Amino acid sequence: MSVDRPSVPNQLQEQLGRLQQLQQTLQAVVTQRRQLELELNEGENTLVELDKMTKDALIYKSIGSLLVKVEKNKIVEELKENKELLNARISVLGRQQKRAEERIKELQSNIQSSLGTISK
Repeated sequence: MSVDRPSVPNQLQEQLGRLQQLQQTLQAVVTQRRQLELELNEGENTLVELDKMTKDALIYKSIGSLLVKVEKNKIVEELKENKELLNARISVLGRQQKRAEERIKELQSNIQSSLGTISK
């Protein structure tokens, strides 16, 4: 004895597919943002430590498998530029995250509304 279930309309199937894609996109954005925030934090900690050093302290930078001597002011400038870039990228990812979350909520609401219509 089989129970007839209402079939899921194509439009609802498409919405469910989009929802799944959006959730995956959101997860990727969140992961990227966390990685950049960790990198930013590491750079900020490095700047704090460099600030404690004297102007003539020996500083080496890792480039691939090499350590290269660099001037303190050059590396500080490089780290500050990188910090600005990371902040900008984090900001963009934050906006993308917010838009994806809003679209997910909207799509979930549409899907629930459609499911309510089907079950009646």
